[in-house]
Amino acid sequence: MNKNRLLQKYLTFDVFASLIVWVLFVIFRKTINNIQIFEGARIFIPSYDYLTSVLFFPICCLFVHYLSGFYLHPYKKSRINLIFNTLASSAIISISVFFAIKLGDVVVSFQYFYYSLLVLFSLLFGFTYFIRAVIFSQVRNNFKIKKWTINTLIIGTGNNALKIANDLEKHAKQNTVIGFVATHKQTGVPPEKILGNITQIANIIEKYNIQETIIVLDNSADEIQLFKVINLLFKFNISIQFTPRLYEILIGSAKITQKGIIPLVSITNPSISDWESSIKRFSDIIVSVISLIILSPFMVYFVIKIKLDSKGPVFYRQERIGRLGKPFNILKFRTMYMGSENGTPRLSSSNDDRITPVGRILRKYRIDEIPQFWNILKGDMSLVGPRPERRFYINQIIEEAPYYCLLYKIRPGLTSWGPIKIGYSDTIEKMIERLNYDIIYMDNMSLVEDFKILIYTFEIIFRGKGV
Repeated sequence: MNKNRLLQKYLTFDVFASLIVWVLFVIFRKTINNIQIFEGARIFIPSYDYLTSVLFFPICCLFVHYLSGFYLHPYKKSRINLIFNTLASSAIISISVFFAIKLGDVVVSFQYFYYSLLVLFSLLFGFTYFIRAVIFSQVRNNFKIKKWTINTLIIGTGNNALKIANDLEKHAKQNTVIGFVATHKQTGVPPEKILGNITQIANIIEKYNIQETIIVLDNSADEIQLFKVINLLFKFNISIQFTPRLYEILIGSAKITQKGIIPLVSITNPSISDWESSIKRFSDIIVSVISLIILSPFMVYFVIKIKLDSKGPVFYRQERIGRLGKPFNILKFRTMYMGSENGTPRLSSSNDDRITPVGRILRKYRIDEIPQFWNILKGDMSLVGPRPERRFYINQIIEEAPYYCLLYKIRPGLTSWGPIKIGYSDTIEKMIERLNYDIIYMDNMSLVEDFKILIYTFEIIFRGKGV
């Protein structure tokens, strides 16, 4: 299964459908009322001739389809999701275009406008859904005949693991159970189906092109073993699921999906919906670009201040661990004297003598974190999300709170409940307390929650409570 090719197919045919719809709608308007499209309206683009509108309408459609979250996981869509997603997108596009047209049209009856809106909506929904339904049927058929399949690995070799495998093969036609991975000596599966032990997981995933894993530990009380396995799996960007009896040791509102008759708990699917996730990422990009442009004069000022204050580079790069457990270099204004750590990580506090005079001002108002808008723009981070930490401290946190790995399923952020409630974490205990707030955020992710966090963050900045 080539996910990128499927996405390109949906994109291409969505554009094709939008072009057909717009041509037919133009013909309808000229036939019924002989009205020039966007005549005299010069609000969005310089010229509204026929060619411009043909280019503008498909772009508008793709933009709304993207924000609807349809392109995020196209191969996971159900038929119900396909219908309602296309219905909502078509309604938003039609209403938007309807008001744009109304601005430019000569005065005609409202009855005609509503009639036009209905025609545009019907054409857009009909053509877009029809083509998507054809592609969807092809996808389902490819899974049915096993031309496409989701290679599934079961981690565990007990009797429960064998039962899960049998039920998957019977009811989940899109899955193919490749084999099992041993976590202990107990076995209830055929020996030839055991591909190796947990220490060989990386080679097994690469060799068999695994896309999904199901953890079935017979000892449900072995929490340490559970999270050790999770830590090993997150970096491979694959689906991770559990049998429901492990549900109580995970966050309480984790999503439960059905595959045939088997309820499974997924921790790789974020609690936020696809459309919210798409809008969140789009907002990250827009806010980052605007912020970097507007704040550029202040950045230049503080570049000069930092340079005059102490020796060393203006910017400070440090490796942090982000989504899927992958490292990235976070960018900040330097707030400490050069050589403050000498190779050994040390936690900072409000009275830290390593902080420069200008650095204290930068930290107090969180100005030192402005360069991280570049990290957000690149996709390493988000505006709102758990603060990324260094591997050195993550290893210490995991000893006390092995569920830290759950944070790997979302992008780290510039701000979240953790730093708002705890501030700078100068001890491992505070880091774990901050982690618990981040787990709560992750379990309740939404655009409304992000907005609340940003409001509290602005309050901290304006009151100078950043330290």
